Amino acid sequence: METVILAVVIAVVVLGALGGLVVGSRRKKPLPPPPTSVPDITAPPAEPHIGDEAETPRDEARRTIEEVDLPDGSAPVAVEEPPVLEVPEPTAGRLVRLRARLSRSQSALGQGLLTLLSREHLDEDTWEEIEDTLLTADVGVAPTQELVDALRERVKVLGTRTPQELRALLREELLKLVGTDVDRTVKTEPEDRKPGIVMVVGVNGTGKTTTTGKLARVLVADGRTVVLGAADTFRAAAADQLQTWGERVGAHTVRGPEAGDPASVAFDAVKEGKEMGVDVVLIDTAGRLHTKTGLMDELGKVKRVVEKHAPLDEVLLVLDATTGQNGLVQARVFAEVVDITGIVLTKLDGTAKGGIVVAVQRELGVPVKLIGLGEGADDLAPFEPEAFVDALIGD
Repeated sequence: METVILAVVIAVVVLGALGGLVVGSRRKKPLPPPPTSVPDITAPPAEPHIGDEAETPRDEARRTIEEVDLPDGSAPVAVEEPPVLEVPEPTAGRLVRLRARLSRSQSALGQGLLTLLSREHLDEDTWEEIEDTLLTADVGVAPTQELVDALRERVKVLGTRTPQELRALLREELLKLVGTDVDRTVKTEPEDRKPGIVMVVGVNGTGKTTTTGKLARVLVADGRTVVLGAADTFRAAAADQLQTWGERVGAHTVRGPEAGDPASVAFDAVKEGKEMGVDVVLIDTAGRLHTKTGLMDELGKVKRVVEKHAPLDEVLLVLDATTGQNGLVQARVFAEVVDITGIVLTKLDGTAKGGIVVAVQRELGVPVKLIGLGEGADDLAPFEPEAFVDALIGD
């Protein structure tokens, strides 16, 4: 009996030990991760969050490209949209619309003269002040003397001087100096051929390349087609600058390598202009050179090469109106080489003195045809003597 009891106890102990081993081994095993949810591919996509203002690169790209699916099922191809061309402001009456800007310089000339002429007694000291006012405004010595003599005579005959009478008198005499019977049309429409050819010259820094680009806008606004010739190969940025102006209005730009031959670029521009059948070719030239060749010699070469195609219709000299007498010195040098036919005065927007219009015309014997009145793309205006004088003397 004792033997049986002992055997039962041993069996219970053995079974307990085996059970502990099994439980211990189970506890050592890592628990499996919780089951993940399987996405339902049949469910509709989540709605975008309306409040998000951030834009993905793809969204941004959609503003400028259009994706086109190919018929064979290939990947979509990004097609660039053509650039949106600007519509230049019409040229008719531009100077009148810009009159407020031009009138900023009236205090230096028109209003100063009216104030002096309105004095009760016009003695010699007053007339000297009038002369100084005109000279300070860059009218020039000879034109100043002419105007003072005319005013002396007219005031003496007039006697009593009301503000209205003085203004009418001053306006009339200034118009005589500026000139109203001069043809100020920019010649771009030769009768016997196309295109008209215009060469733009001037010292770097006067706004020459910018003026060429703005002139292209003036012509496009008048319904003309234009080719631009970037013959200023000295400045690395000149061709890029001119091409940007052209692209804005759909004008083709002909350019050559940096530091290349300016005459070659000008020649190619006229050639392409003829082949394309455009109305006008505008050629921007260098204001200084990188070689030992004189600038004037190079400009003369450009002129001769261009004229192998056809005569130049215009040679426009760009002058910075703020340079005063220094600008007149530049004008003389250019006029001796390339036969200037018209003048473009830039920066005539309040920092300049309006009298330079009279002085430069008297110096060169050619008319001011265009004036620049600011930095805006459409701030180049055909010169209109009446509107110009009215802006100088005010209402």
